[in-house]
Amino acid sequence: MNPLEGLGRILIIFGALMLILGGVLLLLPKIPFVGRLPGDIYIRKGNFILYFPIVTCIILSLFLSLLFSLFRR
Repeated sequence: MNPLEGLGRILIIFGALMLILGGVLLLLPKIPFVGRLPGDIYIRKGNFILYFPIVTCIILSLFLSLLFSLFRR
């Protein structure tokens, strides 16, 4: 196998993943509960805003762990 063929395949896979990630980022604001779950930290004082969606991150982590464990088998 030519080294350039391997690089070409990697670039195609990376491009497809970027396309999927871009689509997810475009659709993410339309999902009503993402980033607004109880337990997400939102502090606003004057001009300072701190937003950390900790519960959303935990749920997303659990979902991705389950998804990757299914593909690993």
